[in-house]
Amino acid sequence: MISSIKYSTSSLTCSAFSSRKLSGPRPQFYTLPTNIQQNTDSCSSHSSSQRSLYMSSTGNFTLLPKLRKSVTECQAYEADKSRPLEINIELPDEQARLETAQKLKIGLYFATWWALNVVFNIYNKKVLNAFPYPWLTSTLSLAAGSLMMLISWATKIAETPKVSLEFWKALLPVAIAHTIGHVAATVSMSKVAVSFTHIIKSGEPAFSVLVSRFLLGEAFPLPVYLSLLPIIGGCALTAVTELNFDMTGFMGAMISNLAFVFRNIFSKKGMKGMSVSGMNYYACLSILSLLLLAPFAIAVEGPKMWAAGWQTAVSQIGPNFVWWVIAQSVFYHLYNQVSYMSLDQISPLTFSVGNTMKRISVIVSSIIIFHTPVRPVNALGAAIAILGTFIYSQAKQ
Repeated sequence: MISSIKYSTSSLTCSAFSSRKLSGPRPQFYTLPTNIQQNTDSCSSHSSSQRSLYMSSTGNFTLLPKLRKSVTECQAYEADKSRPLEINIELPDEQARLETAQKLKIGLYFATWWALNVVFNIYNKKVLNAFPYPWLTSTLSLAAGSLMMLISWATKIAETPKVSLEFWKALLPVAIAHTIGHVAATVSMSKVAVSFTHIIKSGEPAFSVLVSRFLLGEAFPLPVYLSLLPIIGGCALTAVTELNFDMTGFMGAMISNLAFVFRNIFSKKGMKGMSVSGMNYYACLSILSLLLLAPFAIAVEGPKMWAAGWQTAVSQIGPNFVWWVIAQSVFYHLYNQVSYMSLDQISPLTFSVGNTMKRISVIVSSIIIFHTPVRPVNALGAAIAILGTFIYSQAKQ
């Protein structure tokens, strides 16, 4: 049965009600209601209008009982407004504006990431020069970040992540690798110059390819393998010509490279399908790494060594030493947090290029600030290694 009838007022005129014949006996109409009469009186003056007329109700005028059962009752109203179609169409100017805004956003992420990383490395090296306890220094870095995020979640500044037990299980191997890499890098910087540590750490792509090839059986194109030659050669040339070479510092940087490669592998395998933002992901990683690192830090160095070293550092540096420790702890979390946030916005290739440029900024700034002596052949080795890292990031895609 038809529930609504739609006519055009150009075809439905006053005469339609009076002269149109119905099949069967001629119906008798009762008096029309006032509102219907007003509409019919004005019908002729508006018969040329093309506005839609919707049949609404025949309840106010009645046919004979014989025919009433066969008449469909419906409601009517005159459509006086048209509703536009809601179609999301981005104009070229709007698309250009959005692309420009996205580029500015990524540029801001990169600039902030590099600046925070430079500041962290400077204060971290200052702290380690006066307080040579890398295990406690690493623990304080993770503790500061964990405390900052817990406060942010409690005060609703940041959205609290909704994680399950499966999430923490998948995060555990990532946290183990992250903890080892973090401590190893800090140990390295406590023994050698910041620039030397970062030059060696620029060889991380070589470890990534070798581990993926021999442990995971993953094959790579020939250009990827060829890009490893300048990386390995540049790092070797830098190590041989380093004036303040230290085996512990060198091995710390190498172990850090290997640990971070496994961290990336575990992260890709275990975190698939886990919908957690980059900021909250790193926050959870910091908390779990802190729980893993604290007992080992106490066992390796211990509160007695920390107390003696702290007293010596404060007596030599003064109150500024406390601010150095706070700064290196806070900036460590901030630069890592921004790097994970930027990874949400960009492709892995862009992130790799940004990471390479970050190492250049750290190396150059640390050489200037700490007046690190650099031989020309040493600088050449660093340039070759970093160039190889850039070539690798291009060939990997």
